[in-house]
Amino acid sequence: MTAPSPIIDNSAGWVKAQIDEYIATDGAKPVFRDGAPLLLLTTKGRKSGEWRRTCLIGSAYGDEFLIVASLGGAAKHPVWYLNLVANPRVWLQVGAETFWATAHTATPEEKPARWDLMVSLFPNYADYQKKTEREIPVVVLQREA
Repeated sequence: MTAPSPIIDNSAGWVKAQIDEYIATDGAKPVFRDGAPLLLLTTKGRKSGEWRRTCLIGSAYGDEFLIVASLGGAAKHPVWYLNLVANPRVWLQVGAETFWATAHTATPEEKPARWDLMVSLFPNYADYQKKTEREIPVVVLQREA
């Protein structure tokens, strides 16, 4: 499987440090607060067409992976979420494994159990939802065959 190229890492200093450490340790480090697991998500820019990578809390859920588009409870969606809505084919690194996946926003039927899992890993998500009027999306990532 060939990764997209070139990949531009998130420019926020602490996120870039997380990405570098994640790659160097095949995902063994870093971990987020309270041990929340992380993964690397690479999306194609909806305007630029450039591949951009960030580090997010993520979890397996059966044969899927889940992430939450919280942006700390901001009034707007994170850019990476807008990018994957426009271009749902994404590149993931989970631990040492890299692969293509297809993303979709959890449906109203899918979301409750997936939201509960993600809140159990990072309880701040519930607080973020309370402080914003937008519904915070859970994103389902399905590995390509």
